[in-house]
Amino acid sequence: MFHKEGGKIILISTFLTTVIILSSHYIFPNTLWLEKTVQIVALIMLLLVLQFFRNPDRHLEVNDYNIVAPVDGKVVVIEEVFEPEYFKDQRLQVSIFMSPINVHVTRYATSGKIKYSKYHPGKYLVAWHPKASTENERTTVVIENRIFGEIMYRQIAGALAKRIVNYAQEGMNVRQGQDAGFIKFGSRVDLYFPLGTIINVKIGEKAVGNRTIVATKNA
Repeated sequence: MFHKEGGKIILISTFLTTVIILSSHYIFPNTLWLEKTVQIVALIMLLLVLQFFRNPDRHLEVNDYNIVAPVDGKVVVIEEVFEPEYFKDQRLQVSIFMSPINVHVTRYATSGKIKYSKYHPGKYLVAWHPKASTENERTTVVIENRIFGEIMYRQIAGALAKRIVNYAQEGMNVRQGQDAGFIKFGSRVDLYFPLGTIINVKIGEKAVGNRTIVATKNA
């Protein structure tokens, strides 16, 4: 299953791969090893495109007492920070870094109402850079959940990411686990929680979107 954001790129890549494979026989008629090398490289490039836009079906039971990972990746930050854009106070930040080989679908970490959604143009520093959260191209979204209150997540472009897709619009009611957007080619997502929130992940842990429980609140 592939994400709809990859539809055009997948079609173009498939077409170009087919053209390369068929034409390489005529371009290199007397050099079999070169013909096969070009064909194999073309197939590998197509497979890389397909794996990047994969969208695994991960059904989950909605639970307002859990915040699930919105993306696949590695937990690289867990710290108390000052959030200057929306809350303008101290928050607990958890950041998940996505490499180019991770699933890049962003899913809603919790259910609720979209209170804030804004796109910011910016730089393309490497996604793990300390200033990436405030200087890179990014989108900021705040969901009001009945248990946790207002939870923020921020999609951040990395050095390779050149397009962030964000489906969240202010006033929307969203469901935990639904597609919230897509970031193309390496990036990061930051989550911001109220101080005192119970965090269930550790630095270096591999998070799985719609599977890993990042934070919880007792019933």
